[in-house]
Amino acid sequence: MKPPANSSIEATHETINIPVDGVVLEGELELPENAPGVVIFAHGSGSSRHSPRNQFVARVIRDAGIGTLLIDLLTHAEDERDAVSGALRFDIPLLAKRLAGVTRWLARHPNTRRLKPAYFGASTGGGAALMAAATLGDRICAVVSRGGRPDLAWDALPLVASPTLLIVGGYDEMVIALNDDAFARLRCEKDFRVVPGATHLFEEPGKLEQVAQFSAHWFKEHMRVPVHQEDRA
Repeated sequence: MKPPANSSIEATHETINIPVDGVVLEGELELPENAPGVVIFAHGSGSSRHSPRNQFVARVIRDAGIGTLLIDLLTHAEDERDAVSGALRFDIPLLAKRLAGVTRWLARHPNTRRLKPAYFGASTGGGAALMAAATLGDRICAVVSRGGRPDLAWDALPLVASPTLLIVGGYDEMVIALNDDAFARLRCEKDFRVVPGATHLFEEPGKLEQVAQFSAHWFKEHMRVPVHQEDRA
């Protein structure tokens, strides 16, 4: 039976609270009209959904007609503890488990259950995104890692089925090396972009714009056909 067209998706902007494994995670969901999918952001160490870099990338992705969910994978209390210890931001299995839980919640949410989920991970969030993608298999239509730490998901990398784009700044030599090793380990459709003249945070003029455009193109390329809830069962 042919699924209905995705013409019922309306523009949405809402603050959402998602229960996952005994905690409640806060996020901002924005959907352009008739969006084919939603990109879930996994932020880097010490960052949050308010990160100006990820907010900028999310706007470019929405301008391309794709929805975004900027979600905090730690609660306020956990974030306060992490600011002192720095331990939770590197707990990639915990972050990946919560990211997968958020994804499953979106598959039940009325506004997103018919949309293709994808991941955008920054810094340590790149490792969490790839580990979660390995868990969920081909249900995740694409992954982008910006200045990411895919090495933190080392054992999971061969299990990732989602088309994956790694983006690293040209001056970020250590992270280039880590991504190069991880790229060789990935067995999925993949690409590796080095942005010349960019450091780890892509703060140089025009560099974050390149990241955003590369990402939006990658997601558009892999969100051509809407996925419906019944197709994911």
